[in-house]
Amino acid sequence: MSADLGDRLKSTRKRRGLSQRELASNSGVSLSLIRKLEQGDRASVRLETLRKLAIALRTRTSTLQGGHADAEYADAETSDIWEPVRRALAGLDANDTIDEQPTNAGVHAAYEALMPMIDEHRYGELSAVLPALLRDADALTDREGRAIRARLLSMTGWMLTQNRQFDIAAMTLDQAIDAAPERGIAVGAVNVLVWSALRQGRLDIARELAVKWADDIEPRFSRATVSQLALWGRLWLYVANVGVRDNSPGETEDALSLARAAADRIGREVLYDPNPNRLFGPVTVAQITGECAVIAEQPSKTLAIAESLPTAVLSPTAAGRLRHRLDVANAHTQLRQYGEAMHTLQQLRTAAPEWLAQQRYARDILATIVQQRRTLTDDMRELAELVRLEY
Repeated sequence: MSADLGDRLKSTRKRRGLSQRELASNSGVSLSLIRKLEQGDRASVRLETLRKLAIALRTRTSTLQGGHADAEYADAETSDIWEPVRRALAGLDANDTIDEQPTNAGVHAAYEALMPMIDEHRYGELSAVLPALLRDADALTDREGRAIRARLLSMTGWMLTQNRQFDIAAMTLDQAIDAAPERGIAVGAVNVLVWSALRQGRLDIARELAVKWADDIEPRFSRATVSQLALWGRLWLYVANVGVRDNSPGETEDALSLARAAADRIGREVLYDPNPNRLFGPVTVAQITGECAVIAEQPSKTLAIAESLPTAVLSPTAAGRLRHRLDVANAHTQLRQYGEAMHTLQQLRTAAPEWLAQQRYARDILATIVQQRRTLTDDMRELAELVRLEY
């Protein structure tokens, strides 16, 4: 990756007529890092850094990236928690004797019983109960059973992605798409695949997949169901997310406009899947608009959006809602309002500690705060331990 990235960076910089020092001054990226990148001495670089360089060079982030990822895979502790689920997905550890044949009704009821654990992000408990349920779902073969299995696989892929198990998540989501007896269920899994690619920094893959499926399922607004509008609008929110990271503000605005049209047509927040994290509506669109703003280093806009949102929202602990709070913390950090940022992080720690532990974004925000401090409070140290920040 490093040599390829270095060649791309050097070539683009020279075409723009900039010296390394001028690029460093224009981008805010250190001269030493630019030199290391161009010489191939740096093994990897964060997507945020590439975006700064892309802005200074007036090009797309993905042009410099060349298709390479910016993924942070699970640590050993997290990986161990999910080992039983990976084995179940691979068809290992299956019982040779089954006392009672699984039924559609029984598996569906067990799937629905998972929702409180999903809503509260109790990953340890979920990883313990999922293997047996996945094995039972494998026995369902009729159309209804395939729908149940596809939804379960889609939810499992979402959970694996949330816990940074990207490779097995992709295979699981492919299985969900294959098993789905109808397009609406398949698109739910596609949405997770797009999000997984985006979380890994695979901008071109995320954009291509989202646009392709959005075009394929484009609804007729006069006849579309709420679910159809939500699935379509959610895909455009991912395109907006790609655009802002890829230094393509026009693409971001166009995608947000399409998503906003779908949300306005629905008129309220809805769950388009039993998974309580799968939300879409005007509030979700506003929150993603705020996320795009903070990525574009417009923190005041993000905070203004946050202030305008209703205090009572559907599924307040949904991952998207929690992510929005991280955007708020980041906006405060960009404005050097470190006390407010820490307060928001502490709220997230109380609300969803297992979710927060899997967020590199939280670690990046806390790292910026810690750099401004001579000494750390006990709360800061505990939060740093939770998100695995070395300081």
